[in-house]
Amino acid sequence: MASWMDIAFTPSVRAAQTRRGSRDAYARKAVKGTARTAIDAGFAAFVGTARSFYLATASSNGQPYIQHRGGPPGFLHVLDQRTLAFADFAGNRQYISTGNLDENPKAMIFIMDYRTRHRVKIWGTARVIEDDAALTRTLMPERYAARAEAAIVFSVESWDTNCPQHIPTMVFAEDVEALTDSLAALEAENARLRNQLAEAPVATPDRP
Repeated sequence: MASWMDIAFTPSVRAAQTRRGSRDAYARKAVKGTARTAIDAGFAAFVGTARSFYLATASSNGQPYIQHRGGPPGFLHVLDQRTLAFADFAGNRQYISTGNLDENPKAMIFIMDYRTRHRVKIWGTARVIEDDAALTRTLMPERYAARAEAAIVFSVESWDTNCPQHIPTMVFAEDVEALTDSLAALEAENARLRNQLAEAPVATPDRP
């Protein structure tokens, strides 16, 4: 299997690296080996917490398209060490990603975790499966308010992580609400204990 450098570093990219002075450093990294072609335990755990990602495709004439995909943690499934899959929820019915994949299976998934400031880039190919209801049901998150029209299966060729530079730290609104609720509960319990202490009789020492 090719490493992500083999896939991403085309002759034009390498020429740009040479022109801007980074080619030698990346050449040394390539010699050391940078191939990440299998989904390991750490990668799988990261995928399991993802609530959104971006899916990049391109038409046969090279027109790129990026689509956001979101859902509850675990909506992006790891099927095996080289395969990801997710339910294709009904949306605006433009089907640009679907059409692109019908004529050009090359795709990319970009997962960003703004809480931990981590990001993962995944190169591979994808296909839309419209005639496997059982698979689609398996990929559908439980009790999630969405309708799945198909399944998208992504074959991983290689992946890489990025440094956290320039990634803003953000949290999900529901996480903030949960913390606010917890704080309110703690404040209420603190007030109850204070009132209970204030109302308790004060013990006086026995006189001889």
